[in-house]
Amino acid sequence: MNTWQELTVSVHREAEEAVSNILIEAGSQGVAISDSADYLRQEDRFGELYPEVEQSEMVAITGYFPDNMDLQALRAQIEQDLQALKASGLETGEISLSAQDLAEEDWADNWKKYYEPARITHDLTIVPSWTDYEAKAEEKVIRLDPGMAFGTGTHPTTKMSLFALEQVLRGGETVIDVGTGSGVLSIASSLLGAKEIFAFDLDDVAVRVAEENIALNQGTSNIHVAAGDLLKGVEQKAQVIVANILADILIHLTADAYRLVEDEGYLIMSGIISEKWDMVRKSAEDAGFFLETHMIQGEWNACIFKKTDNRAGVIGG
Repeated sequence: MNTWQELTVSVHREAEEAVSNILIEAGSQGVAISDSADYLRQEDRFGELYPEVEQSEMVAITGYFPDNMDLQALRAQIEQDLQALKASGLETGEISLSAQDLAEEDWADNWKKYYEPARITHDLTIVPSWTDYEAKAEEKVIRLDPGMAFGTGTHPTTKMSLFALEQVLRGGETVIDVGTGSGVLSIASSLLGAKEIFAFDLDDVAVRVAEENIALNQGTSNIHVAAGDLLKGVEQKAQVIVANILADILIHLTADAYRLVEDEGYLIMSGIISEKWDMVRKSAEDAGFFLETHMIQGEWNACIFKKTDNRAGVIGG
């Protein structure tokens, strides 16, 4: 195969993850995201000079498809999915879709230019595995090679998940990571002191990518990765369960999460667009959890629920 078909969607930043999912589910072998916000606050980082870039709420998400796929049918399917997304209420802006052919040697590394080291929280910095990076004494560095089908750890849903883990982990906990993807939340949990982490993903590719990323980070042999459908069939108890997936899926794991979380333990959920926050909150509270922390970034919501009989310190307690 000498060429790939490249489809690029221009969309509002808040729909970045949803559009990435649409492209991957349509058969994309990877996605690359061009976001003007990546050039903000870069002046003093890594000794590099960055170009002046006009800031915009729109981002460009590019998917890469094998050249033997029917481009006309592919575009029709993606356009239909994008219209459904627009009708869902998520902020999309004026969506546009463009296509071009791309030589395989250009495609192979094209996405990497959008991925730079990023300080995510007070403690955690995400660094691409191919980058030389000298960490400061207080930094905990997560090295990732997410592949083109997984996020780089800088999306608001991932950032809020990492903030939440930083809030609840004190050392020695057992953590379950549902829908692990690139493995970033499992690696972060290990660096933040968790004793043992069990990571699950329905996608065998995600399992492989997570295992590869874990191998890039020293001291993470306490992470165990396996294929799994949410928490179905899981019997392992945990002090913390974290899930950064879509709201329509989150509501199917809250009952099992309550079954598995120890008393005074936590359920962290992210990936929730604003219009579906009430639905997710109700599902968690119906299962028996109490809301402790609610975080919002743009249209995205994340939350920390607690399994406790002592409501002091929880919202509404």
